[in-house]
Amino acid sequence: MTKVTLYIAASLDGYIARSDGGIDWLSILHTEGEDYGYTDFYESIDAIVLGSKTYEVGLGFDEWPYPEKKSFVFTQRPLQSDREDVTFVSDTVKSALANIEAQGYENIWLVGGGALINSFLQHSLIDEYIISTIPIILGGGIQLFPPPSPEEELELISSKQYSTGLLQAHYRRKQKVEKIHNS
Repeated sequence: MTKVTLYIAASLDGYIARSDGGIDWLSILHTEGEDYGYTDFYESIDAIVLGSKTYEVGLGFDEWPYPEKKSFVFTQRPLQSDREDVTFVSDTVKSALANIEAQGYENIWLVGGGALINSFLQHSLIDEYIISTIPIILGGGIQLFPPPSPEEELELISSKQYSTGLLQAHYRRKQKVEKIHNS
């Protein structure tokens, strides 16, 4: 069974990037020798799903940020890549996820962005959430959960506070239980 985990950082006011897609504000957390659990998480996943704008942000880095992992980029635009580990997907999230699962991928990292996260939320396809709250108020930008987002009950698995002020919370989606009414 495939497990989808949203692993993402957000500002205290709920933004994952500036309006222009900029993530320079994340640099306030760079501390020698601290990766906030990223390496362990990265080693636990088989594949990555991300939106095309998030993909383009990744292309701007000195090195491809998702080495040795298959990346599925959701887009309606005619994008191309020379990378063999990148596949462009235009299917619905449910169809695409079924196809990814059929290829044998079990632990999927939902990287972002906001619109793709919302699509996964609309279909209750996110199993776990690892949200790192960054101690900064951006005042605007790309929202982590842009409206309209469906209601989703979560249960806390763990949380950890770091000396930089980052607070990381790990949640699991509560399973919906059918209620039986006696007449």
